[in-house]
This record gives sequence, C-alpha cells and structure tokens, in this order.
Amino acid sequence: MSNEDLAYRRLSLWHDTVPGSLVPRPALHGNVRVDVAIVGAGFTGLWTARALAVADPTLRIAVLERETAGFGASGRNGGWVSAAFSAPKSHVAAVYGRDAAIAMQRAMFATVDEVGSACEAEGIDAHFRKGGSLGVAVDDAQAERFMGMLEEDRSFGFGEEDSSWLDAGEARARVGVAGAVGALFTPHCARLHPARLARGLADAVERRGVHIFERTSVRSIDGGVVTTASGRIRAEMVVVATEGYGGRLEPRRRAVAPIYTYMVATEPLPAAFWHEVGWSGYECVWDGPRLYLYAQRTEDDRIAIGGGALRYPFASRARPAMDRPSGVFRELARIIARRWPAAADARLTHAWGGPCGMSRDWFPSVGLDRAGSFAWAGGYVGDGVAASNLAGRTVADLILDRDSDLVRLPWVGHRSAPWEPEPLRWLGIQASTGLVRIADVMEARRGRSPRLLDATMSRLAGR
Repeated sequence: MSNEDLAYRRLSLWHDTVPGSLVPRPALHGNVRVDVAIVGAGFTGLWTARALAVADPTLRIAVLERETAGFGASGRNGGWVSAAFSAPKSHVAAVYGRDAAIAMQRAMFATVDEVGSACEAEGIDAHFRKGGSLGVAVDDAQAERFMGMLEEDRSFGFGEEDSSWLDAGEARARVGVAGAVGALFTPHCARLHPARLARGLADAVERRGVHIFERTSVRSIDGGVVTTASGRIRAEMVVVATEGYGGRLEPRRRAVAPIYTYMVATEPLPAAFWHEVGWSGYECVWDGPRLYLYAQRTEDDRIAIGGGALRYPFASRARPAMDRPSGVFRELARIIARRWPAAADARLTHAWGGPCGMSRDWFPSVGLDRAGSFAWAGGYVGDGVAASNLAGRTVADLILDRDSDLVRLPWVGHRSAPWEPEPLRWLGIQASTGLVRIADVMEARRGRSPRLLDATMSRLAGR
C-alpha cells in the first residue's frame, strides 16, 4: 500500500477494512463547464449524482471533494440505515401539519429499503442487513421515555408493524444487554459497512459518466461558479453537500454546525460470545440515556459502538486534532463492559471520530435557489445514512423540475434559523450539551425524567 492509502485507512475501522485503493482520484486542474457541480463526495453528494445520472444520462455532472470519497461522516458513522428523522414528529406537525409529518416518516421508512435496492442494483457489497433497531432501556425512567415515543408513534397512526415494546425477556431474546428492562423495536432500520457504501457509490456514479475530482479544495461558491485551489467550474446548478465540513463556506456558512461524535470497535469476538448474547438478527442497538450509545454487530463479528460525547469546534473549524480524544474512547470501552460483560476484556482495534452536521433546530432540510444557482441538503444530526439517499433523490427532482411526492415533503425548503455568530455559538452549544449530560445524571440518580430540563433543552433547540 502507498503512504496515501495507509493514511486514509487510519481514519476508521470502515476505511481500514474497505476493499480497493483509497489513493485519491486526480484533482481538478483548469476550468471546466458542467450542468451540475456537486461540492462534497459523501453520501449526499454521491446519492445526488446517482439520482441525476439515472434520470438524465446526458447531464454533465462533476463532484468535487477536498479529500477522497467517503472521507468524512459518510465513511466514519455507525453504519445505521435508520428511518429516524431528527426533528420529532410533533415538531414537524406543529410547523407543517400532521399529514406532512406522517408523509415525512413514511418516506423515511421507504428509504431504508431504497438503500438496500440501490446497493443490489449497483453491485455494492455494503454488508446491508435489515434487522431493525432495538432501543434498550436499562431502568424504569428510560422505559417511561421510550413508552412516550411509542405513544407518539401511535398518535400519528403508526402501528405494531412500525414500532413495538418488548419486555425484558423479549429484548434479551434478540440481543442480550445487561440490565435491560425492556426495549423499543422498529423493523425500519438496517446496518451496513458505510465506507463500502461510499466507495461503491463513487465507483457506480463514475460508471454512469460522473466526473469525481478528489484532493480539490473549494474556496468559494458564487452564482454557479465554484472556485478551487487549482481551477474553476461553471455550472447551471451547484449542489452544496458538505454537511459538517461546510461551516465556513458560503452560501451555507451558518446553516450547519459540526458536532463531533466518536466510535470504537472490538476485535472479532468468538462464537461463544455471540451464542451468549444472540444478536443473530444484526439489529442496530441503542440505549436509553440522552447521550445514547449506538452499536452494530459487524460482518466480521466485532462490536462497533459510538456515542457518549458531543464536541463542537470553535468557529465550526472541523479539524483532525478533534478526531481522537482518548478519554472518550476509554468511556466507550467501559460502556461495552457494562452492556456486554462477556466482552469486557476484548481488545479494541480501532478508535475514531468525526463531525456530523447539526442545524439550529435539529431539522434537516433540502432545497433549491434558482436565482442563486445552488441547491443544498444536510443537517441530519447523525441520522444521515438513509436521509442522504432521500435527500439526493429529492434534490435531483428539484433540479430537474419534476413534480413528485418527494418535492412536497416538509423538509423541502425548510429554513432553520442560522447559528449564532461566535462566541455565542460555542457558548450555546456547550451549554446545551452540558444540560444533556446533567439530565442523564439526574435521571439515573432520581429514577425519573427531569421534565423541566428536557423542556429547557427543547426551547434552546428552537422547538
């Protein structure tokens, strides 16, 4: 392997175990004219490129990436193809109406299967397994909050086929988590290997005629002109698909803030461990605290787990120095030992982090500004593996001016309030994440949810 390939493989378990070379494609040199330029070769950019190329193979499409395809959150996330939409259904309904909230959730349900179908159609072996997700409560207060989520589902007309409560025995029959008193289950979730998907998508869109320029740093986007360090692209439409890495780039400079989350992975665990804990359905597992863990059983029988910390870089400067805080990794190791004692002595082979994108009101959005010649998608708050697919298809319909059910979903054209200027942004995010930690501690000590604190956090989020 070359030094470049090895450097990218150190980013995460997923990069380390992806097949093929990670050596970057050639950079842009000179000036190019295209129909659509896409800034960012993560899931959003690549799904958008695929949707456009499938709809109109004559389109000239270029994707620009500062590093290499799948470098950011798309290659470092938990590998959950989740139907979760980060804005609560009650909030979507309050802003856009009950029918819109239901339509948004139904579209997310369908997108889980759409991702699996796209992998099959493009020949991408991303280890896609639709085993659902299991939200495990380890005390009565967490169970009460989960039951509240279930009640909200029922109030919007979603039945047992969409979400259900499992008692302690039923939960342990799926995945043996120490201390589980019950679990919230939904079948609308799959797990996969995210870097395999990102790299596979990049290859797939290239086969469809899309040009990908890697190691190409974008300096500005203005009126259909993308200026880079080594050339310029003129386009009829520019798609901003930078998520957590675009916080300093107009025209979306204060729309999304980068919030760092972290993961570790164990060595492959022996058959005896899996016989004890089950997990044969490859369910995505999360737990009850607000700073929750998210975990999957990988194809090679590791536990890959993340969560427990949220960190924001001052002035939205996403930078490598924040990728590896050792204290967070030690805490994740302790969580593994608490939740799965039989894996307490397992060696951790990989530890990594990276930023996801968070909008001011936790409401993802897609949209198009024809006057400004740009479109956007993002602000997924960590639930972007499926949402980015839906976003890419929606952006394609907007660009092509196609009247579809997708362009009428409530996130289309949604404008979150911009993040505050610094240092207010840093102070506000620090306060919010601190309140989340305090709420978890109070709930664990008192055995009940701190409702006033939860309400305060919702107001801070603009809901």
